[in-house]
Parts: sequence; C-alpha cells; structure tokens
Amino acid sequence: MAVNRTPVLKRCRSLGLDPVYLGYDKKSKRELKRANKKMSEYGLQLREKQKAKFIYGVLEKPFRNYYKKADRMKGQTGTNLMVILESRLDNVVFRSGFARTRREARQIVDHKHVLVNGKQVNIPSYLVKAGDVVEIKEKCKGMQRYKDILEVTGGRLIPEWLDVNQEGLQATVKELPSREAIDVPVDEMLIVELYSK
Repeated sequence: MAVNRTPVLKRCRSLGLDPVYLGYDKKSKRELKRANKKMSEYGLQLREKQKAKFIYGVLEKPFRNYYKKADRMKGQTGTNLMVILESRLDNVVFRSGFARTRREARQIVDHKHVLVNGKQVNIPSYLVKAGDVVEIKEKCKGMQRYKDILEVTGGRLIPEWLDVNQEGLQATVKELPSREAIDVPVDEMLIVELYSK
C-alpha cells in the first residue's frame, strides 16, 4: 500500500493549510519563503486538489475515481466530491471524536476496531450512508487508548449530521452532510476545473 510519509507540518506549510483541520494542535514556527511569485491558474487548481487529497489522506488514483463518481451523480460535481470524501469511514471516525487525527482514525479502522451496523469493517475508504451506526468494538472500548483519545477530543465540535454517544463510543449518521456542514478550507470548484480540462 502506498503511504504519504511527508512530515505533516511541512506539508501544511507548503499548502498554506492550518494543521487544526487534520487534528493537530501544533504550529510550525517557520515561514514559507516565496519570492513574490505569482501563481498560475493551473497552480492554484493543483494546490486545491493537493489540499483535499492531503486532508482526507487519499492518493491520486482513488481521488480521481471519487471525482468520476461525483461527476456521474446528480447535482454539482464539486459538492458531490466533498460529500463523498466526508462520508469515508475513517473521516466519520475522526469527526465523531474517536480518533485525534485522520491518520489515527485510518489506523483504528485498519486494526479492525470499528463496526458498521454491527458488522466489522476494516476498509478506511468504506462510504457510510444515512442511518448507518458506526461504533468501536465492545472489547476495544475499555482500552486505555480510547480513554486518552476522548480526553483530547472531548471538547471538539461534532457536526450536526452525526449523532454521537461519547461514553458508548457510538455514532449514528443522521444524514449525509451538506456542503455548508463541511468546514474544510478547500475550493472544490477549482478541482472540478482542473479535472474537466
């Protein structure tokens, strides 16, 4: 499996992104030195795509497949793309506060700690649907790891489209998120322009 091993803060700095969106509370002290270079239109579009890929931890090929799927769906392609990315299982685990970062959420899913509607799912890219119940396995709930995670994520805002029971480590997807409910700083229209060339 291909893994992006670039240091997170370094990547955030190059994309002009706040690490908070990835669940990190660190800040980079360094400034990005760019000699007044004006970015081309293509450069801006590419950066938005890289930002979306980096935030959700998706590589190029699956990201392109998500775009094709979003294009076939009814409605605006850009909005559909963001909804698809947001409804990935690893993202739902992160949004519910069962993981500190999206990378950790991916690992939790990989390690078979997550049940969807009572069935074990270990595919981070699994797309949840409205009405799905996502929970941490019964035997994993008592682990020290989850107590530590809940201490950190206890004060985090949970989106309206999720109904979360933090004590029971269980979340219900009330509905798929609307674009307004997704607080990710990505201009999806630039991604659509990039792929429709």
